[in-house]
Amino acid sequence: MQTSWRVRAMGHLGWARGAAGAVVGIAFAGIATWLALGLVPGGRSDALPFLVAPLGASAVLVFCVPASPLAQPWSVIGGDLLSGLVGLAAGHLLGDPWLAGSVAVGVAIAVMSLARCLHPPGGACALLCALGATGKVPWDWTWMAPIAANVLLLCVVGWFYNNLTGHPWPHRPPRVPHVAQPAYTREDIAAVLADWNEVLDVDVDDLDAFVQALLRRGKESSSRP
Repeated sequence: MQTSWRVRAMGHLGWARGAAGAVVGIAFAGIATWLALGLVPGGRSDALPFLVAPLGASAVLVFCVPASPLAQPWSVIGGDLLSGLVGLAAGHLLGDPWLAGSVAVGVAIAVMSLARCLHPPGGACALLCALGATGKVPWDWTWMAPIAANVLLLCVVGWFYNNLTGHPWPHRPPRVPHVAQPAYTREDIAAVLADWNEVLDVDVDDLDAFVQALLRRGKESSSRP
């Protein structure tokens, strides 16, 4: 029981690893952004936040599931920043918080999908910026500064932390030798996914590597006396 608990806590993707990474990532992003924006009492930049809430959701993906296509650097950077811009634009163009928030999230999903940077916290960025742009003191485009600083700094910490703890980031599928006479091809995997008509949170190359490792293990097991 004790060994199992240690594996869950301290394993490559244990909760302790992800939690520690999130602490470091959010703390560093907040402090560095605070210093970079010159957030001093009485200064103009006091009106800007040094941390934005969607960053917490991004940290969960970056540090807990670094192999996910939704957690890759371009997904984090492009998803959050493009969605933030969409939210500000919707807020200023539409004016009404209910309408602007609804449209912003929908358009952000479309933009992220087309730009191949789908990132769930991007929806939160779009909604946050749409509501901010329609508030009593409307957010202007300078609000993208702390968001950009937060996102970029989180990615820098994510890159160092994940690579130092044995998880190359950006993620690279493991190299697994293919078994002789494979029963399928990579194109077969893509075809099956198309037939299912579902979006799985795993890369095709990772699926290929997993199945190859499974076939290889099965072949080695069957050859044992």
